[in-house]
Amino acid sequence: MAATRTAHTVWNGDLMEGSGKTTLDSSGLGTFDVTWKARTEAAEGKTSPEELIAAAHASCFSMAFSNMLAQAGHAPEEVNTKADVTFKPGTGITGSHLTVSARIPGISEEEFQKIAGEAKVGCPVSGALASIDITLDATLES
Repeated sequence: MAATRTAHTVWNGDLMEGSGKTTLDSSGLGTFDVTWKARTEAAEGKTSPEELIAAAHASCFSMAFSNMLAQAGHAPEEVNTKADVTFKPGTGITGSHLTVSARIPGISEEEFQKIAGEAKVGCPVSGALASIDITLDATLES
């Protein structure tokens, strides 16, 4: 079954001095301030498209990895994923770096790395970001 999720942004003013509010409509979880400065300098309590993409990538990877682990017979105790999405003004989004650490009883380092790499490629958000460089550092915790 297909699902569509919705968010919207209202922007006021020009790019450099203006600001906007992005609302997560489907979940109703809130409205978040966005600015160009939050995109290119310090966030200062505001978000950016890149931070929202990072959140989507981290959560999608965690779900895909957890599912692939379970299919391989390894139920994870915890998967902790961070995504760092890089934006270069004038160029655009240039990459997403995933850093994952996980506690998974009974899995070998080799199998852990193999499944993590498959999840990096198989995560739907990774597919949507296929035009940028996606990298992964995966650590198996004991």
